[in-house]
Amino acid sequence: MFEYKAVLGIIAIIIAFVAYIPYFRDIFSGKTKPHAYSWLVWGILTGTAFFGQLFGSGGAGAWVTAFTAMFCFVIFFLALNKGEKNITFSDKLSLLAAAFALILWFVTNSPLISIILITFVDIFGFYPTFRKSYHKPKQETLITYFLSGTKWVIAIIALENYSVVTWLYPASLIFLNFTFVILITIRKKQLH
Repeated sequence: MFEYKAVLGIIAIIIAFVAYIPYFRDIFSGKTKPHAYSWLVWGILTGTAFFGQLFGSGGAGAWVTAFTAMFCFVIFFLALNKGEKNITFSDKLSLLAAAFALILWFVTNSPLISIILITFVDIFGFYPTFRKSYHKPKQETLITYFLSGTKWVIAIIALENYSVVTWLYPASLIFLNFTFVILITIRKKQLH
């Protein structure tokens, strides 16, 4: 019955893989300067969301969440050496908010509360990248964010069980990724 969901889960992973190719190329060429705090927050939150989806029976739609968490941590480690070096107080606050949400998740032990918390904290986690990219819009690879938004659309369709626990986090990532692409595209035109 859910065979097409598995196919969609695989398609979402393929899109995720393809999305990271230009990002890694641009990191190693020095064009893209990822913000380590955002990628650390995303790794922690996406990993947490994966376990929430797993316990919520997300099925194939959760596969891309695990894959994405893994790549977020890889990019975090690369960003320590090749990423943005201007770390602000607000960047540190976003990192603390992510840590706080993770602690709350352990304390509450509720997948629903966890997903709601990480969805809100992810917005704060995106802040360092939004801030940096507003001032340096050419230091991000927008195709990666566009494809990331697209993979989350497919991942939601691939979910085998629809509940707030399984769809809320990927839905927020669709909104954040596409909003980021639009805002940075506008900002590039303003500075051009």
